[in-house]
Amino acid sequence: MTLTNEELKKIYFGAYSFEDAECGYIQAHQHTKDQIAWFKQRMDFYYDRSTASTSKTFEFTTDADSVSFDYKIIWKGSPDSFELYTDGLLSQIFYVKDLMDTGTLTFDLTAHREGIYDGGKRKVIIYLPADATVLVKNFTINGTYEPAKKGPKVLWLGDSITQGFGPLRSSQTYVSVANRLLNWDIINQGIGGYVYDKGSLLEMTGYKPEKLVVALGTNQYGDLDMKMVKEFYPRLFELYGKDMPTLVITPLWRGDNMQGVPTLVKFCDNLKEILAQYPNIRMVDGFTLVPHLPEYYLDNLHPNCLGCEVYGRNLVEKIRELGF
Repeated sequence: MTLTNEELKKIYFGAYSFEDAECGYIQAHQHTKDQIAWFKQRMDFYYDRSTASTSKTFEFTTDADSVSFDYKIIWKGSPDSFELYTDGLLSQIFYVKDLMDTGTLTFDLTAHREGIYDGGKRKVIIYLPADATVLVKNFTINGTYEPAKKGPKVLWLGDSITQGFGPLRSSQTYVSVANRLLNWDIINQGIGGYVYDKGSLLEMTGYKPEKLVVALGTNQYGDLDMKMVKEFYPRLFELYGKDMPTLVITPLWRGDNMQGVPTLVKFCDNLKEILAQYPNIRMVDGFTLVPHLPEYYLDNLHPNCLGCEVYGRNLVEKIRELGF
């Protein structure tokens, strides 16, 4: 059967809102129209990434042996992928660099069982590219399905590492790795190159997250007066309440500028002093999450697949230790 777009939305996770596009396609947005307008006035670089398919997934349980959908890629940031997980195992990858801008993708849900269809139920996650913008229509499934049951609503704020640049694999961003274990119902507002900017914190009408995760700072660690940081958190809690449970991940180690590491450490120390003023904030030291070795990074700044796997799993351990 082919799902209507309204039916598709019930298995389409990671969106704040949906927009009807041309020719029957739908586009999912993680930002509000006002937020997108804010990024547009700041820089096209931010605007493009604010409309990307970051942390968007189709998640459901099904007895089908295949699914397919039509896609249209309207913006590409970096080589990325569509990926299929079946019962927790990566089963199929389609790389954006190998695809036409429009087409149809078919996913074999029996791929990890050597094509054997046993009629049983399987849990499916299909990841859309983290650093491209994808429209979708005509989602077709040859069996019954049920939408995935997710945990608490969590809003994730961050920069390129949170958006997903580095692994060049949509299922291998640290957010994807972590959330396969956490099963939160997330909206990921990570944007490549972004900083602590209170102007981007605008009301998301109708959306009430139960937790916040903030992972910012690596793009402004030379700004030691901390003015933007000091203005960010009061505005954040004005929007979501002073008691909102919030996890802050301080910047990761970066080896692309070793002479700047002492400045980065100073920024992190100053950030920790500011965060200590807020009783609702739990903090994770980013320097403890990914080894300080180039083997774990794409460019000594953005963790690669290995780095993101370690990052995501270590983060989940910290979250569980903190009871967050």
